Amino acid sequence: MLKDSDRIFTNLYGQEGADLKAAKKRGDWKDTKKLLAMGHDKIIEEIKESGLRGRGGAGFPTGLKWSFMPKESSKPSYLVINADESEPGTCKDREILRHDPHKLVEGALIASYAMRAHACYIYIRGEFYNEASAIQKAIDEAYEDGLIGKNACGSGWDFDLYLHRGAGAYICGEETALLQSLEGKKGQPRLKPPFPAGAGLYGCPTTVNNVESIAVAPTILRRGAKWFSGLGKPNNTGSKLFCISGHVNNPCTVEEEMSIPLRELIEKHAGGVIGGWDNLLGVIPGGSSTPVLTKTVCDTITMDFDALKEAGSGLGTAGLIVMNQDTDIIEAIERLSHFYQHESCGQCTPCREGTGWVWRIMQRMVKGDAEIEEIDQLFEITKQIEGHTICALGDAAAWPVQGLIRNFRPVIEERIKEYKKKQKKARAA
Repeated sequence: MLKDSDRIFTNLYGQEGADLKAAKKRGDWKDTKKLLAMGHDKIIEEIKESGLRGRGGAGFPTGLKWSFMPKESSKPSYLVINADESEPGTCKDREILRHDPHKLVEGALIASYAMRAHACYIYIRGEFYNEASAIQKAIDEAYEDGLIGKNACGSGWDFDLYLHRGAGAYICGEETALLQSLEGKKGQPRLKPPFPAGAGLYGCPTTVNNVESIAVAPTILRRGAKWFSGLGKPNNTGSKLFCISGHVNNPCTVEEEMSIPLRELIEKHAGGVIGGWDNLLGVIPGGSSTPVLTKTVCDTITMDFDALKEAGSGLGTAGLIVMNQDTDIIEAIERLSHFYQHESCGQCTPCREGTGWVWRIMQRMVKGDAEIEEIDQLFEITKQIEGHTICALGDAAAWPVQGLIRNFRPVIEERIKEYKKKQKKARAA
């Protein structure tokens, strides 16, 4: 369990102010000029050594991603921070934006400097009105105090930070669709290559990072890479924000050490499963796009990238959706299928057509109005979507259904058999 002294987000619940004065009391903006004096490459090396992996879902090593940015370029470089937190079950970035915005503003300066970018854009989800107000206030305070802007923190580095409000499209959480939207175009993913580090925002070198990935950077540099890499386990280091919702007694967002056992996380912080641990049906561990885990797996699994991947799921955004025995698991996954069908941008045929097909079959599966053979057919359709689209939305639509079929096939079969029995009785009557 994470010690209080190792916590990065000490105002996660808004018990103190989010203003600059309160942020400085908590240690933000302390010796930022010295951190910048480390130099571009040293900062990147330190982030690499810390083992920090992207907190937005993919888990790509953050320092490595930063190192892809060119050291010399005829074009300007940009950092874009993805605050379009739209994954169902996820509400961690919202808390940072609302209660600890100066961590993000300082992180934006340091990360931009490391990547030789003089400008950074925060792309925030349109529905986050209060969060947008809080982060804008923090940006204004930082400008007024000389922390950002011309000669930021007296470092000699000019840095500008802009907030851009999106229009609430899930697809704009995908980095290239986000860039399209930021440019004023339709939010649709771009083909890669070229990758954003080569040609991103306005065709210039760009890195897109999640809010949490950027917000932890100043603390890592202050306390050292060894401190951060000493938390968790190899390849899954540091502390992490976990969001726990669903059938728990105390839904919450909490900062914990990576690789904490899932059961411990739920019981210590979320007050346990409603009806007790034995009443657990399953857990979606990383936001709605990650496949559901059965209770048997949840008994022993640890919350990290590698363990969850091995179990056939993923850490994703670490948004745990807990479901007890009262849940109609087929209907729950059907609702997710509807969400992904609705949010598909329609650019790729497998996703545009496939997500609708999957949802319509899932609607029938909820009632049991299907054939047993259709379960395999449904699985095959998801496989035809997965990996055949420009972005990962197709995968996100396929994985929940695959997890349902892998782990709860007997439940689906039983539903179909029951429906057939009822139909037979009705006909006989």
